[in-house]
Amino acid sequence: MRRRWRAAQWVTEMTLPRYKIPESVLVVIHTAELEVLLIERADHPDFWQSVTGSRACADEPLEQTARREVAEETGIIVGSPEVPVAALRDWNEHTVYDIYPHWRQRYAPGVTRNTEHVFGLRVPRDVPIRLAPREHLHFRWLPWQAAATACFSPSNAAAIRELPRFQ
Repeated sequence: MRRRWRAAQWVTEMTLPRYKIPESVLVVIHTAELEVLLIERADHPDFWQSVTGSRACADEPLEQTARREVAEETGIIVGSPEVPVAALRDWNEHTVYDIYPHWRQRYAPGVTRNTEHVFGLRVPRDVPIRLAPREHLHFRWLPWQAAATACFSPSNAAAIRELPRFQ
């Protein structure tokens, strides 16, 4: 609890924790040649993945979540001249998985499962990448088969293995 001064009175406020919503997106960023962008997690070096992220609020459209997460994590702007809105495709697939125990504290007590919706984003190979340094350390482009093998997350690897089907 904290107290603050407002309009000639002390107001007591409860500081409530903000939990992640257990519904997220996974965005497989790829080129026309099926090279896949992988990014290395800052909080777990050697954990390579595609862009992922939870909805900001329960009613945020999933496409907006995907666009926001791509911009935040890579600097790629969906809707820019290099990456038109049509380059982002909802694959209409999702996975429900157990949240890794070391990340469960980010969710409300008792939440152990997440629903992840898969999107694909086709970009030019030379699109500039600007990582969010607090989230990711490095990036690399790999052929889709190698990218699937390099992912630490089974659901991410499975999504990448589906990439040729969505071309």
